[in-house]
Amino acid sequence: MTQGTATTSRTQAERSAATRGKLLDATIDLLVEVGYAGTSSQAVTKRAGVSRGAQLHQFPTKESLVVAAVAHLVDRRLDELLRSRPDPDLGLETLCEAFTGPLFYAALELWVAARTDPGLHEAMIPLERKVGDALRLGFAEIVGDRMSPDAVDLSIEIARGLAVSALFRTPEADRQLRDRLLPVWKAMVTE
Repeated sequence: MTQGTATTSRTQAERSAATRGKLLDATIDLLVEVGYAGTSSQAVTKRAGVSRGAQLHQFPTKESLVVAAVAHLVDRRLDELLRSRPDPDLGLETLCEAFTGPLFYAALELWVAARTDPGLHEAMIPLERKVGDALRLGFAEIVGDRMSPDAVDLSIEIARGLAVSALFRTPEADRQLRDRLLPVWKAMVTE
């Protein structure tokens, strides 16, 4: 062994974490680009640049891979959101933002696929609990005592519904609808 090898080589845990990260990122990218049906283990390993064996070691099933990828993105997104210290007066706008981008589109793919895939449905139950808890806690932290727990839950459901229906609106039409509905929504849920 050469003198610099011990300090420059990564530990097995570091290599494993790096492989895991590549797999999770590749999975999210594919869920967003080609949907759940098009996200195969082969496509993930190719995108991630890792072997099939490495993928199977980390995630033995497609369900475990896609659920872990979305959970990873949830953790990262919530951390980013809370570190940005959003304005409590813009809590609903911030909540709506949580239902945009890769996380929302990846989760939406899994929700739809889980409806008819019993294995995925079962795997999604703990993830959905985690996502729901993270949304409630994060949103409640943003708005403080401006909303009751029921208003927080109602707002999360409204934001999710707006995000789903926005798939069929142009960005301009979506902005107009939100601009019109947000004041009404705020008046309903703020104390």
